[in-house]
Amino acid sequence: MEQDRCSCWYKNYPKTPVDESSPDGSSDQAEQLGAFLRAARERVQPEAVGLPAGRRRRTRGLRREEVAGLCGISPTWYTWIEQGRTQAVSVVTLDALALGLRLSPAERSYLFELARRADPRAAMASRAPAGESEDLECARLVSLMGCPAYALDAHWDLLACNGEARRLFAPWLGEAGPAEPNLLRWVYLDPAARDWIVDWELRARRLAAEFRADTAALRDDAQHRRFVAALCAQSPEFEQAWRSQQVLEREGGLRAFATAEGLCNYRQVTLRGGAAGGVKLVALHRIEDSCAVAAGAAHKP
Repeated sequence: MEQDRCSCWYKNYPKTPVDESSPDGSSDQAEQLGAFLRAARERVQPEAVGLPAGRRRRTRGLRREEVAGLCGISPTWYTWIEQGRTQAVSVVTLDALALGLRLSPAERSYLFELARRADPRAAMASRAPAGESEDLECARLVSLMGCPAYALDAHWDLLACNGEARRLFAPWLGEAGPAEPNLLRWVYLDPAARDWIVDWELRARRLAAEFRADTAALRDDAQHRRFVAALCAQSPEFEQAWRSQQVLEREGGLRAFATAEGLCNYRQVTLRGGAAGGVKLVALHRIEDSCAVAAGAAHKP
């Protein structure tokens, strides 16, 4: 009877329309973009951009025509964008809007995400080498970690590593320094990597797919193109993996290494930081009792 009463209550429950709009009241991408621009426009004070405040100003912040003038676009076009009446806004226009509205780096990134466009400045930021202070902070953070940890730049060149990482990744990093500072080049070109990395072929192909995803913003960068071309020429396996066009997000998870203690499992965590997320900090913590092979009997794939 209780089940019947519940069924009757459910069947008789009034069906109300479901609001499929986003929490800010916008139902699609164009409207969300417009709502964000309107809020940004209303936050900017006229005097902050060199405009007179005026006594009869009824609009909060800037007027639409004032934003259009600051950004070098027509008032009609800006109005259409803010009203969500267009689905395609160019990168040039988005750049002008970010500058005209004095958007912060986070706000600029969000603007380009809403418009589903790649921000060229983000690509330039990721291409720029890390500053000296950023390198020092990265090295300090890595050195404080009690587990194997290392950091890579946007091109996957080593920025820093700690003693635990040198011991775990001895074939790559070693006590005397890295045999090859670039992780991808070492994996594909150093024969030691094939013995040390369990399931090398699978992991190498996955790394190539992760590298493609991770460096998408660098696709027009000359240094990146030279790097890919050189590695394709030196490694048939990398060339084949690169031409497969596979794309995978660089993520953590289970990793197995053939150490002096035997086959040992670690769980990897990858964090991003620095300019445009160009710095990747990789940390690994060992899974207890994971060495499946007796000491000295290193596993080989």
